[in-house]
Amino acid sequence: MAPTKKGKKAAQAQPQSSKGKVSGGVAKADWKEGFKKKQVGVSDMTLLSTISNDSVNDNLKKRFENAEIYTYIGHVLISVNPFRLLPIYTDAVLHSYRGKNRLEMAPHVYSIAESAYYNMTAYKENQCVIISGESGAGKTEAAKRIMQYIAAVAGGSEGGGKGIDGVKEMVLATNPLLESFGCAKTLRNNNSSRHGKYLEIEFDSHGGPVGAVITNYLLEKNRVTGQINSERNFHIFYQLTKGASAAQRDAYGLQGPEAYAYTSRSNCLSVPGIDDVQDWAETLKAMDVIGITTQEQDDMFRMLAGILWLGNVDFGEMDDGNSFVKDESVAAFVGYLLEVEASAVTKVLTSRVVETQRGGRRGSVYEVPLNPAQAGAVRDALAKAIYSNLFDWIVDRVNISMKARATTAFIIGVLDIYGFEIFDTNQFEQLCINYVNEKLQQIFIQLTLKTEQEEYVREQIKWTPIDYFNNKIVCDLIEEKRPPGVFAALNDACATAHADPAAADGSFTQRLGGVSNPQFEPRGSKFLIKHYAGDVMYTVAGMTDKNKDVLLKDLLDLIASSSNQFLQTLFPDRPDPNSKKRPPTASDKIKSSANALVEKLMRSQPSYIRTIKPNQNKSPTEYDTKAILHQIKYLGLQENIRVRRAGFAYRNTFEKMVERFYLLSPSTSYAGEYTWQGDAKSGCERILKDTGIAKEEWQMGTTKAFIKNPETLFALEHMRDRYWHNMAGRIQRAWRNYMRYKHECATRIQRFWMSKKDAIVYAQVRDYGHQILASRKERRRFSVLSMRKFMGDYLGAGENGPQGQMLRSAANIGAGETVAFSARAQLLVSKLGRSSKPSPRYLILTDKSVYILITQNVNGRTQTSLERRIPLVTIKSVALSNMRDDWIAINVSSSEEGDPLLSCYFKTEFVTHLLQRTNGGISVNIGPTIEYSKKKDKIAHISFKKDESIRKDDVYKSSVVSVPSGLPATSLSMPPAKRKPGVVRPVTGGKLLRPGGPSQSANKPRPQAQALPSGGFGATPAATRAPASVPAAAIGRAPAAPVGNGAGRAAPPPPSRPAAPPPPPEPQVDMYRAKFNFDTDQAGEMSLVKDELVEVLQQDDAGWWLIKKKGAEGWAPSNYLELVPAKPKPAPAPPAPVRRAPPAAPTAAAVPAAPKAPVIPAAPKAPIAPQAPQSSRVADSNSAPVAVMPGMGNGGGLAAILAAKRAQVAEADSADSSPNGSPASSRPASALGKSAPPIPGKKPAPAVKPKPMAPGAPPKPPVPGGARPTPPPPGGAARAVPPPPAAGGRPPIPSARPAAPAAGKGATPHGGSPASLAKLGGGDAKPPNPADLQEMIRLRAARKG
Repeated sequence: MAPTKKGKKAAQAQPQSSKGKVSGGVAKADWKEGFKKKQVGVSDMTLLSTISNDSVNDNLKKRFENAEIYTYIGHVLISVNPFRLLPIYTDAVLHSYRGKNRLEMAPHVYSIAESAYYNMTAYKENQCVIISGESGAGKTEAAKRIMQYIAAVAGGSEGGGKGIDGVKEMVLATNPLLESFGCAKTLRNNNSSRHGKYLEIEFDSHGGPVGAVITNYLLEKNRVTGQINSERNFHIFYQLTKGASAAQRDAYGLQGPEAYAYTSRSNCLSVPGIDDVQDWAETLKAMDVIGITTQEQDDMFRMLAGILWLGNVDFGEMDDGNSFVKDESVAAFVGYLLEVEASAVTKVLTSRVVETQRGGRRGSVYEVPLNPAQAGAVRDALAKAIYSNLFDWIVDRVNISMKARATTAFIIGVLDIYGFEIFDTNQFEQLCINYVNEKLQQIFIQLTLKTEQEEYVREQIKWTPIDYFNNKIVCDLIEEKRPPGVFAALNDACATAHADPAAADGSFTQRLGGVSNPQFEPRGSKFLIKHYAGDVMYTVAGMTDKNKDVLLKDLLDLIASSSNQFLQTLFPDRPDPNSKKRPPTASDKIKSSANALVEKLMRSQPSYIRTIKPNQNKSPTEYDTKAILHQIKYLGLQENIRVRRAGFAYRNTFEKMVERFYLLSPSTSYAGEYTWQGDAKSGCERILKDTGIAKEEWQMGTTKAFIKNPETLFALEHMRDRYWHNMAGRIQRAWRNYMRYKHECATRIQRFWMSKKDAIVYAQVRDYGHQILASRKERRRFSVLSMRKFMGDYLGAGENGPQGQMLRSAANIGAGETVAFSARAQLLVSKLGRSSKPSPRYLILTDKSVYILITQNVNGRTQTSLERRIPLVTIKSVALSNMRDDWIAINVSSSEEGDPLLSCYFKTEFVTHLLQRTNGGISVNIGPTIEYSKKKDKIAHISFKKDESIRKDDVYKSSVVSVPSGLPATSLSMPPAKRKPGVVRPVTGGKLLRPGGPSQSANKPRPQAQALPSGGFGATPAATRAPASVPAAAIGRAPAAPVGNGAGRAAPPPPSRPAAPPPPPEPQVDMYRAKFNFDTDQAGEMSLVKDELVEVLQQDDAGWWLIKKKGAEGWAPSNYLELVPAKPKPAPAPPAPVRRAPPAAPTAAAVPAAPKAPVIPAAPKAPIAPQAPQSSRVADSNSAPVAVMPGMGNGGGLAAILAAKRAQVAEADSADSSPNGSPASSRPASALGKSAPPIPGKKPAPAVKPKPMAPGAPPKPPVPGGARPTPPPPGGAARAVPPPPAAGGRPPIPSARPAAPAAGKGATPHGGSPASLAKLGGGDAKPPNPADLQEMIRLRAARKG
């Protein structure tokens, strides 16, 4: 049984053995699997052992027969048309070439596109792809693949989104649209371009397409009216007649292509491999993508139908030889489509209006009838004019839709133009087409052969010249005016014999006899031109008439009379009949277009694709050796190989080389900055040497560096990519180390805080409970344990558990109420005729009420219900005894039910939370008895007595509670127990970073960044060049203006200013320090910030001094400034970067030592042990909890009182602090002395602590009242002096700064008096001073220790 694909993949996924094979015997996956196909021949013909045309032909044949159609000659791609669809254009193949250089992948048109796109984005240069070859060699297909690749890989700036995608779609949509209107089936090619197209894709600075521009060249409009046998008209006519909808057929009278003379005359209605109906759908889709509206599409189809029906207008000959329209209905339907009168159509086709002139005056007007041949020529001229102008309108409409949506930074041009043509009968169209191909060949020769060799000579590079054929002589033969070329002779013949076409052709033949050129041979009614692609014989007949390219005035008048606005748009310009200037001919237009195209191409960095047609039969298997050998010769492939092997693959200026590769040498870069201080040539040479490139691989010219092999350039680019990769890795390592350090620190802090935060909060509430009792009640041992925490909600009534939900539902606690306390308790219940008895209850305290719940057995089921709800606003006080019992009475005002008397283990905690929720508005009564109301107006008392025989809790009987003795009333919470000592672990393990840092002099000094020589993209600010005698370290750096968009160089320094002299090591002027802040907004005055240094330029007796700060000048009060004593000159830095001891301090005689501040005796502290990598630390059990996180307390009520107390303590501490010592409040204290206990509600504003004035510091002096002196006139270096004040006026004095409000003894954070805050809850209970409480805790801990 054969294994399935899934099983096969699973077998391949088995673990590999040490020898590279898995246990099942499957070989290890290798990168060579992408090249399983056996390579035939050589992929780059510069590697051929024998350089000849035959060897090139043989190599191409081998690769063609192996379905390898692409071959390199250096950076030039040779493409052989396979005449079949190969599986090499899939998305997977396309993306495999992304980001790869030419040598990493097999030859492909995608590699050329990738190289052009990469060079544009990396080197910031415009690119173009020139595709050349004869008709049928595959130029259009190559252009489509180029655009497909660029649209797929082109990125963009952030936020490009749909705009960029829309541009990509429109660029791709131009292919089917322009192919339909501009391509046709010929004998040599089923999809031959019958026009030239140069597509410029525009990109932004991020490499995203933002628009495109199409330039159209020389549409073969004669194909509209006639084709040779087995050829077709333009594709759009067959698509329209076969794929039009029923409504379109009815509106435009459309039938099959066989019904029209213009489409059926060549007896070729369909082409194998072309589906006209499917192509029609793609054309309509392309129109929608580009944005051509439905109305515009209807107008286009109307014009196309008009052309087809115009071709069906047939003429007959009358007895007098004049013509007449055989079928008037056809002419009438043409008039309907063009929206003109039917009679006007008939008249303009069968007659012509001739106007005579005498001496520049208007003469007679005659209507001359036309014979059938002349009438057919007029009909064809009208059809060709409409189609040609329609095609131009489509190109313009596409350009409007693809207009750049953002600033264009770079372009990539793709040239798809008609190929070289040699037919049996070659006319004016072939002459123009072959002329354009000669211009493209001239560009190729000039850039790859001629210019290259001239550059080697100019740059003094060792070079062996290569002979080649320069086709400039052929271009001059066709386009030159002096001596006159073919186009000049043709224009002269049209100008002198314009009335009769036959006479004009004869004049042209006569003038060709005077053309002298070795590449030209006149042969009667024909002439021979020896093109680079072969000898072509041209026929003179009809050339002058086609060259005129002028539409008759009668036809223009007919179009002008049309009511169709779209038709009027197609003919916007009409020649002026009174103008004496000769209108441009067709040869003039193609000449100017070709020169403009050459100029565009020369402004870009070209990439070449040379296409070859393997046979004339469009066979996928036939390889015509003789025909291909001819193409190899005229394309100059042999010479191209010789130049490539003998020359240098890459060259660039020293500045560009340094800008691109300065990162690769430690001598020219440091941390990404350019640091080379020499010239660009020496820097470039240093880079090439430091990268280890062999000397024979590069040469230095006079202005450029030359690299011989592309592998060397790819190696440099790879090293540059690895540099950024390595730098990114270093940054990532440092970042990961930092994040590990940060996370470990955060984890430790969180671990400590998580273990302490709850205890701190609960301890704060517990300490507040101590303050409430105020040493008036004996304590239970459990109440003062260090682990005792006032957790509050012991029953979970505020949680979402089952018990909590049950209790909240039973008590009917609202969603907005917060549970602060819940616990089990016992309520003293009165029994009729019997003594009272404690009964179990649930006690719940919220921020609104106190709830007492009871659990009863109802009908055999346990049920908890609300027994009593006591709003907090009705509670007057609570009563406790002074013994250690657990009883508490809640005194309620005017209640019919009386006061509840409860026994609860957590009575102190209950009282604490109750006072917090009532903002201390409840009195806490502690005494030997508890007074409460059994019922309204019925007062009862409970007395307490000591009974040591009671071992646990207390016993109630007959209004007497017997309770054992407890801890003294002054007892406080015990300190926490000591923890086991632990080993301090380092924050991170291993080596965090490399040794060294800002504090270690062992690091290398950082070189100073320099400006890149070219000042191009990414360059640092340009530096001012100093003379050679000035040391490099002393060169002043002048800041450069920011480089604008598209600007490649930084602005040069002004020529009038010489280089800045080296600055002195330190300024020798006296500096003054600002003693106070001086704020001003007056013109001419300078603001001051305390302790900043300024330079005094002028001292005036009026009290105002002219100062200079950061290059600006202004006036400031003199009494705000003090002279800074001159510093001693520091010792020179050691020359070698070796760590040394700091220089010795100056002696007392040189610099008087500053007096030391007197030391204030402080509490004795444990000696600080020296830090070690690992040491044991013992936790101090006597230390109080420290508030780690701020904001734990809630606002309002008691928190405000404690905040006021803290403000008073801070004020007293600041007042009692000695002049030279630190305030007492700066000593570390526990959390009890720093933050208030948490009280719910609004958080109070922090108390403002007054800033103590330094002892002995003089008060801030007043601003001088005198007028500022008038500044002296500027001189010398044009110092910017502020304008003087008005005569006799006084400079404005800044308003007095308000003093910080002193928190006096009678001040509180809320503005209340101490009297209003004296009462704490009830009785005489007051919150203790936090400092006293802290000291009390320390003393207690010391006694226990």
